[in-house]
Amino acid sequence: MKKIFLFSILSVFFTVSYAQIDRSQQPKPGPAPKINLEEPNTFELKNGLKVMVVENKKLPRVRIQLELDNPPVLQGEKAGVSDLMASMLGNGSKSIPKDDFNEEVDFLGANISFSATNAFASSLSKYFPRVLEMMADAAINPNFTQEEFEKEKAKLITGIKAQENDVSAIASKAQLALAYGKNHPYGEITSAETVNNVTLFDVEQYYRKNFVSANAYLVVIGDVEFDQVKDLVTKAFTPWTRAVPPTYSYSDPKDAQYTQINFVDMPNAVQSEVTVQNIINLKMKDDDYLPALVANQILGGGGEGRLFLNLREDKGYTYGSYSSIRDDKYEPVRFTAQAQVRNMVTDSSVVEILKEIDRIKNEPVTAEELKNTKAKYVGRFVMALERPETVANYALNIEKEGLPKDFYKTYLERINAISVEDVQKAAQKYFNTDNARVVIAGKGSDVIENLENVAFNGKKIPVLYYDKNVNKTAKPDYNSAIPEGVTAISVIENYIAAIGGKAKLDAVASYAMLAEAETQGVKLELELKKTSKNQYLQDVRMMGNSVQKQVIDGDKGYMLAQGQRKDLSEEEIKALKEESAAFPELNYLIAGDVSLEGIEPVGESKAYKVKITDDKTVFYDVESGLKLKEVNTQEVQGQAIEQTSVFSDYKEVSGIFFPFKISQTAGPRKFDFIVKEIKVNEGVSASDFE
Repeated sequence: MKKIFLFSILSVFFTVSYAQIDRSQQPKPGPAPKINLEEPNTFELKNGLKVMVVENKKLPRVRIQLELDNPPVLQGEKAGVSDLMASMLGNGSKSIPKDDFNEEVDFLGANISFSATNAFASSLSKYFPRVLEMMADAAINPNFTQEEFEKEKAKLITGIKAQENDVSAIASKAQLALAYGKNHPYGEITSAETVNNVTLFDVEQYYRKNFVSANAYLVVIGDVEFDQVKDLVTKAFTPWTRAVPPTYSYSDPKDAQYTQINFVDMPNAVQSEVTVQNIINLKMKDDDYLPALVANQILGGGGEGRLFLNLREDKGYTYGSYSSIRDDKYEPVRFTAQAQVRNMVTDSSVVEILKEIDRIKNEPVTAEELKNTKAKYVGRFVMALERPETVANYALNIEKEGLPKDFYKTYLERINAISVEDVQKAAQKYFNTDNARVVIAGKGSDVIENLENVAFNGKKIPVLYYDKNVNKTAKPDYNSAIPEGVTAISVIENYIAAIGGKAKLDAVASYAMLAEAETQGVKLELELKKTSKNQYLQDVRMMGNSVQKQVIDGDKGYMLAQGQRKDLSEEEIKALKEESAAFPELNYLIAGDVSLEGIEPVGESKAYKVKITDDKTVFYDVESGLKLKEVNTQEVQGQAIEQTSVFSDYKEVSGIFFPFKISQTAGPRKFDFIVKEIKVNEGVSASDFE
């Protein structure tokens, strides 16, 4: 009975207690948790090198990071000297030849790499003493040889030339040069000409002046003992002569006098690179640093950002739109909001990005947006604390950026204290639409007409034009007069004559092509077979397996994608029949319903633009007559997607000229297929189309 009575009393007690809780009121958040952030053990060498050691015994591995906290350097007419220095560092030392050095690193299962202002190494902890010794030797006693210099110089120039028609690379170069000016370290342009100005002596001199110990930090993380690290580092890095890098001052970059569009014409662009940017001064130690980060996160920090939700989810203009805010203790930096968008919506995208920037400045963010963003930052911070390198990185930031010692210990408290008003003030301070510079790299013939009519807040936005080297230029002229007597049919006839003549083409009953491309280190194979009997095969393979295959044999056909087979419809077979001809231009002559749309630039050439159908346009070189480009428009999930093929490197096979390089682009993806083999009237059998 006593037990039953006691139970009854407890039941009443809990019932009364429950009834006293008002579930209609959201509980007040508790205080931010206290962060017990360990500090790394530190010491400093006489040459100025500051060392931080974080012991972590969970895995038998060690990471080593050397960082030079130097102000930016203007390289001027020898821009590229720092890249050359970086590429030559780590290739052995004065005491260890390059091949022996790399062989030993591989044998140890280690990694050692260098940049102009950093070095990194990792290894098993039992090899740490030797790897540290090798890293220090390569950093302090680099083996700069003329032979290695010439190799790296040639590689750098090749890389620069490879980017001459890369829309993203040109866009990035233009954004920096227009924001800072070419006479600023962040805006100067490295070209083949400036790299050719660099000598081996310049590299050695740059190294002696800038790769020095005064502002250097060495961070060691992993399965080590502090005393051991101190002994090893002291021995390895004491020979590094104490030196201080030169100090420089540059005029501060300024925003544009008025909001403007700066356009770089890229005739090969299949989409436009749009960036709205302005200059800001933001440092980690600023009081509004965290509110600025939160404001940027809400605007365009990810898939939940306003830019993404507007331009992708609502409008379908792009795969993604984002914003970025930077900090720098030495120089002003950029706030940017950007997207890669379809040509036909370039003008609309500019307006929508500007609208979103204006909205976050003029209207308070919602409590829900702020709550979710705070939760994201709190989650990231807490997760980061689980990694041993976090302790070192935070300590390094405190040291380099001049932050309060409790900067990270009070991080969560300060994040939680950010108000809606704080976010709006930060947005108003750092985001700008009154003097914004809208930098666009895109296909001018498709977008300029609409861009010149863009208006925002009741004002028309002027368009200024720049070339690929970011020099001011005149508006491109896309209305080159078509010579008298030139028609679409004559253009196609010239193409047929240029590749071998109608008689030779008519004699081709079949041909087979094999090409290869590489993407993210994976090799793709493209096999193409065509006959004069409406037979067609296109097979794209990865590691020997078909990832996409299309086959037609007369009036039947199928498609194979990711292991799934689908029979083609009559409409799809009809469309593929046009492609199945060995040389579709022969059919264009018979049909006769093609039209000449004008002359447009394709790369460095001028080309006749011939409209084949509403969904297909082909460009033929005005001078050579060769086919340079083909553009097909397809509808994918309700969006019109352009697929572009660029043809180059023509070579003769059996008396007919074929392109041996085919660059295909669809959306953000690009594949450069290099033809390995072409067979005419051989290599094709009926079984290929079964």
